[in-house]
Formats: sequence, C-alpha cells, structure tokens
Amino acid sequence: MNRERYKSTSGVIIAPSILSADFGRLAWDIKRVENGGADWLHLDVMDGHFVPNISFGPMVVEFVRDNSDLYLDAHLMIDNPEEYIDKFNIAGVNSITLHAEVEGVVPDLLKAIKDMGLDVGISINPKTPVEVLEEAYQWVDLVLVMSVHPGFGGQRFIEDSLDNVRKIAARISQLDRDISIQIDGGIDAENAGSVVEAGARCLVAGSSIFKHKQLDPAAAIKAIRDAAEAAL
Repeated sequence: MNRERYKSTSGVIIAPSILSADFGRLAWDIKRVENGGADWLHLDVMDGHFVPNISFGPMVVEFVRDNSDLYLDAHLMIDNPEEYIDKFNIAGVNSITLHAEVEGVVPDLLKAIKDMGLDVGISINPKTPVEVLEEAYQWVDLVLVMSVHPGFGGQRFIEDSLDNVRKIAARISQLDRDISIQIDGGIDAENAGSVVEAGARCLVAGSSIFKHKQLDPAAAIKAIRDAAEAAL
C-alpha cells in the first residue's frame, strides 16, 4: 500500500466523508465517489465521549481500505487516542488527525504518529482559539478547521470558521512550513470558493456529496471542485 501523501495536481483536494454514506452498501458508495473524482476518503471516528455521537472503529476502516486505494484520512474525535492510533495504522490509514482539545496530544502523540510513517494532523473546534496550535505546527502536515460543532453530519457551515482559516494560513506562511489546511463541516459548492479564498486546500464534504437532492456523487464532487478551483 502506498503511504505517501497525495497532493492534487489542481491544488484542491476533495475528501468525501463516509459518515454520510449508506453503510448498508458502503463498498458501492465508496466506489461511486472514487470513480467520481474523490481525492481522499475522510473517516470521522467518534467515541460518544469526546463528541456525543458514536460512528465506527478500525474494523470499518479496514473494510474501507479493502475496497479502495484512495488516501485514507482518519479524524479521531475520541478521548484517549493513544490507545487507538496503532489500530488505525494497522487498518491502513494514510493520516491521523487528533484534536488539540485532547490532553497530551501535543507533542507526544503527534510524534508517535509520525514515527509510524503516517501523515499527522491537528484539529480545532469552532470555539477553540487558534493560538493553541502554536506548539503543533512543528509536527503536523495538516491543520483541520472544524466549521461545525463536531459529532453529527449535515450541520450548517459556521461562517466564523473562515476567520480561523485565515489566521492559521497567515501563521503557516510566517513559519514557512508545508502544512495543508483542511476544513470540515457544511462544505458544499456554495461555500467552497470562500473557504479556498481563506486558505483551505482540502475540503471535506459529506451530505453535499452522498445526500445531494439533485446531483449524483460524481456531479456533486465536480461542482465543489469547480467552485473551489475558481477561487485559487
């Protein structure tokens, strides 16, 4: 399996979140977005403690890996992530993103993920000040800005998250580091241009791809990509 970080030739990465897929036909939904132009697959892992919902664990991730060669981007919204990072590594992910709000993540767990040969990300919730990321910048490949309150799919985009993206983009530029900004929550073709203008380059979208009322996943991915690339 190729564990190297995938970078889109267009400059924008579209990462469908399988949280919004139909788990009764998950392999089929995975193939639909893979064949429809997805760059990554985003895996929202929730434990019912750090966030109020429960999603899935390493066994489902292993199933996703068995059914796709795409880059697998695991977002762990869990307490005690140190107990699980090795399991997700074995399941076949390419990157693991942890939350800055979880005690002990920086720098110890970020370093541990790096030592596994994986890409590593750090995420902040909408109300978390961006200053908490300062120590993490030296370790991470990706910063994930949550544009909804984590825990459930299908929420409305929080406009104030654009300010977080801008501040983080400015700080990364000051530090002159190769760090991508990812955004997750309420992303669709209507706001894709705004988040790219703010500095995001990896767009996670769930409901607007898997549950769009008019477009199939391929067309929904294209609509988001076209809007995002127009803003570059």
